[in-house]
Amino acid sequence: MKLDDIRKLHQKKYRQQHQKFLVEGEHLVLELERACTANPALLKNTELFVTEQHKDWPAPFRRHLVSNKAMTQMSDTKSPQGVIALVNMTDLSPIADASQKAVYLHEIQDPGNLGTIIRTLGWFGGFRLLLSPGSVDPFNPKVVRSSMGAIFHLPIELDVDLMALPHRFRNIATLDMQGEHMSHTSFRGCECYIFGNEARGVPRDALEAIDPHTFTIPGCGAIESLNLATAVNMAAYEINRL
Repeated sequence: MKLDDIRKLHQKKYRQQHQKFLVEGEHLVLELERACTANPALLKNTELFVTEQHKDWPAPFRRHLVSNKAMTQMSDTKSPQGVIALVNMTDLSPIADASQKAVYLHEIQDPGNLGTIIRTLGWFGGFRLLLSPGSVDPFNPKVVRSSMGAIFHLPIELDVDLMALPHRFRNIATLDMQGEHMSHTSFRGCECYIFGNEARGVPRDALEAIDPHTFTIPGCGAIESLNLATAVNMAAYEINRL
């Protein structure tokens, strides 16, 4: 791709058009290399752009030496590290299986929240992530960075309609202030866990139609809600608690 086209990948519409996204920084590129052991397509199709200081980077990808100015133009950060990988979205496809718990996010908007959730689910393993239409793009540079490389290891499905869930999963859970205590064993037995938009939650009429099991994270009652990423983190821990 030409430099001008690569720069455009910071915008969602061009990522979708070219089916490519950028992975920036030493740590993330190293995580990408690790993912290649389980996904040879990444090894074959990824391209690496480096500045002079990283010209000897021992990456297995096709490498391009670029100027500091070009790196700055490609970068999404104020202080580029001099290493950026160009990755095909279609190559990034860890295989989901029925044994994995599904976490469904309805119209999540904050890139930092999504990246943190991806990182948490990747840490525990045994999860797949479903995103509704209207959710933030998981290939947004801020999401990729905050995932700390977990995005290369977690199965992610896009544009999943909320009302399709009952046709795919028998036992569905969601969080509600009036629900059963999350430590109940039935919480771990569910197949899919629904979490809503940071401000609006999940549409009440949709929940009534789906009729999920409701659970709660008990608190002192002094505040009304938890941060979305925090709620997912606590749920993931509880699901994996012995």
